[in-house]
Amino acid sequence: MSKRIIAHLDMDSFFASVEEANTPSFLGKPIVVGSDPDNGRGRGVVSTANYRAREYGIKSALPISIAWKLSEEAKKQGKEGAIFLPVDFTLYNKVSLNVSQIILKYSSIVEQASIDEFYFDLSFTNDFKKAQQICENIKQEIKEKERVTCSIGIGPNRLISKISAGIKKPDGLFIVQPEDVKFFLDPLPIRELPGIGPKTEVFLNKKEIYKIKDLLKYSKEQLREMLGKNGESIFNKARGIDNSPVSQFHQVKSIGEQTTFNKNSLEPLFIHNTLKKLSDSVLENFKKSEFSKFKTITLTVRFADFQTKTTSKSFKQGFTKENNKKFDLEVLRLLLPYLDKRSNPQLKPLRLVGIRVDKFT
Repeated sequence: MSKRIIAHLDMDSFFASVEEANTPSFLGKPIVVGSDPDNGRGRGVVSTANYRAREYGIKSALPISIAWKLSEEAKKQGKEGAIFLPVDFTLYNKVSLNVSQIILKYSSIVEQASIDEFYFDLSFTNDFKKAQQICENIKQEIKEKERVTCSIGIGPNRLISKISAGIKKPDGLFIVQPEDVKFFLDPLPIRELPGIGPKTEVFLNKKEIYKIKDLLKYSKEQLREMLGKNGESIFNKARGIDNSPVSQFHQVKSIGEQTTFNKNSLEPLFIHNTLKKLSDSVLENFKKSEFSKFKTITLTVRFADFQTKTTSKSFKQGFTKENNKKFDLEVLRLLLPYLDKRSNPQLKPLRLVGIRVDKFT
């Protein structure tokens, strides 16, 4: 009987690493990719920070204003200030595609989970040592061709491979044999299990559940009672049970972009021009996809008081890759009510706009 052997590849601080590889003068310096910090007044977040920047306490999803302050504190201590860069999805998507092509040379079943994460099936090797050699080859080829590093986890299923990929970051390779799953999982914090977020962690900590092994004391029914429908999934994950397959084709469900303004605004021309840049980028990414048409457009706005609203509109005929003018017109129609009292009765300024398309064919 053949063994199930699944690998999970996770690029190391992907956006920042690609920027370093693309600009040799950035090599070895603290890099932060995200919104414009605007000397500490910026209002977006960090998308990615490389490991040098993480030494300053800068990490993904941190407000960009705080990241800038941490960089300034580091400079006061005689350290090198962080280099702040805007997000360049065109560049990152190009490298991501190249990485996927490298993996496909070694496995015919590859699933892209995100721009910087891939699952691939190595069960055909029927041998964890052979799987390890393949992954070492993949890591080496990515390093040579793209000048970035990745970490790979190998296990008997998707769950174990994903968790193990993070064990020896950066540039790591970690293997969990089927007989070692319990030994591997038991001492890990419960947050390592997909499906346990910050709120669930706090809830479980109150019940003195801190490690994955603590979850083993509870039956499936007890966890379902505590966590609802997610309880049964957590019961299985705590035991390393995951029978989900690696899907050869990962279907993108939507394409979208959003941006936070440096300053709240209700100025029509500024907001329209900003949204036009976002919608142009969304349409460009759609043109690069395998889809021929989308049928739904969704506009997101966030007011200065952080109230967020969305408006969606679906179209029977949909939009093809050539419908630029029609798309721009419909985006404008969705936006205009938020610039007057129809959808913004108090005429509150906006702090964020975003556009998303979905319902692909």
